[in-house]
Amino acid sequence: MDMHYIGRYAPSPTGPLHFGSLIAAVASYCDAKANAGKWLLRIEDLDKPREIAGAASTILRQLETFGFEWDGEIIYQSQRSQYYADAFEQLQKQQLIYPCTCTRKEIADSTTHSGIEGLVYPSTCLQRAIKPNTAPAFRIKTNAVPISFNDTIQGNTSQTLSMDSGDFVLKRADGLFTYQLAVVVDDAAQGVTHIVRGADLLASTPRQIYLQQLLQLTHPIYTHVPVATNAAGEKLSKQTKAPAVDTQSIGQALFHALDFLGQNPPTEIQNSQPDEIWNWAITNWQLHQIPRQKYVFYNKQ
Repeated sequence: MDMHYIGRYAPSPTGPLHFGSLIAAVASYCDAKANAGKWLLRIEDLDKPREIAGAASTILRQLETFGFEWDGEIIYQSQRSQYYADAFEQLQKQQLIYPCTCTRKEIADSTTHSGIEGLVYPSTCLQRAIKPNTAPAFRIKTNAVPISFNDTIQGNTSQTLSMDSGDFVLKRADGLFTYQLAVVVDDAAQGVTHIVRGADLLASTPRQIYLQQLLQLTHPIYTHVPVATNAAGEKLSKQTKAPAVDTQSIGQALFHALDFLGQNPPTEIQNSQPDEIWNWAITNWQLHQIPRQKYVFYNKQ
């Protein structure tokens, strides 16, 4: 048992929680509580253009209804821009940041090299002057040194950032800092030791570890749980019109989440009160039983 465990759940307020969101919340909550750890809640509302009005409040109500209990105050990324700016300045002092005015079309026209998440930026603006009178984004230089880590479920993962993701954006042209920088700064500030989240974020982890190295921050233990998909094989999300979790059938929803996570819950707990289900789930939590595959179709609600 790890007495120094600090976990977290960090939803984005782009819509209400759906079944995929619940899986990640249940996994991170059970792992923290089974290790007598803290479970922090952070609202990742940095990307204001994508935020849905009222979604943060809806998410909090949903979590409360399901019986989640978080430790400490809720952190909102929208209130932490100065901390991201400080980290950004540290990287600038290392001469690792450069402005970029390339459009997506220009990038598509100038490279055919695909990485883990689409076309890899060919460092165009690193090599030549940027376009005048154009608000730039700011990218960080990557290199050919492999970034490797051992995920608790997914096993060893390794990327060479210069080939697999390229120089990635840390600050957008509209002035907003990106997820990759904000999540690293916040996890370090909150003392997070264990990150349990969906496997759709597995590919982002080497970029985050790279930033942790540059900012001289320790990196947490990572656990990426399988992602629920719809019948078309698409990850459940707002974009794929995933329905909100049914707060009228809490027992069934928690049962299905635990079942999805390989915990083999007894069918009778579907009719129990949330606190009884949580007591069973935390007492019987077995991290090693979570399946490894990253995308699993599951449509029960």
